[in-house]
Amino acid sequence: MTFLTDFADQAVMLPLVLAIAIALLVQGWRRGAAAWVAVVCATFGVTLALKVLFIPCSDAFDMPTLHTPSGHVAAATVVVGGLAVLLLGRSLAILAALATAALIGATRLVLGEHTGLEVVVGAIVGLAGVAALIRLAGPRPATVDGRRVVLIAVLVAVVFHGLHMPAEAHIRGAAWRLAHFLRVCPTDQVRL
Repeated sequence: MTFLTDFADQAVMLPLVLAIAIALLVQGWRRGAAAWVAVVCATFGVTLALKVLFIPCSDAFDMPTLHTPSGHVAAATVVVGGLAVLLLGRSLAILAALATAALIGATRLVLGEHTGLEVVVGAIVGLAGVAALIRLAGPRPATVDGRRVVLIAVLVAVVFHGLHMPAEAHIRGAAWRLAHFLRVCPTDQVRL
């Protein structure tokens, strides 16, 4: 399970997103590259915002099983589903995104990293990103060789697989400090 979930770590996802954007630009698809970067950044940003909100305040929202939405699920869903949008078409993109959300979500559950609700929230965020990319990317130009983009994506994923970005601990610390500073949760719930 760890082998699979490691493909969705930010240490893999961030270089992968950059490589795909560059591959699209080099092949002349500016609109696709811009939509790709905007949607993936927005998806990562929404996931981060939800983590910062729910880590210190989940009890205040009466959601004790939602502490940290799955960034692995959101990232993998938007990246795989987004690639499918850009290269295969809309209907296959939705299937690819759902399959990826289910697969990575299952690994996060089996490894005990997230609750079912956290996986579902990550999947919803990732799927929203895929839906946005469907609307924003436009049709793929004939100049874009999808096989090349997929080859680049696979190579980058293989090269960076196994590396880990220790972002979660930093996010947790920042979320608690921010909640305490802004006094957004009842004081007995905000720990430093």
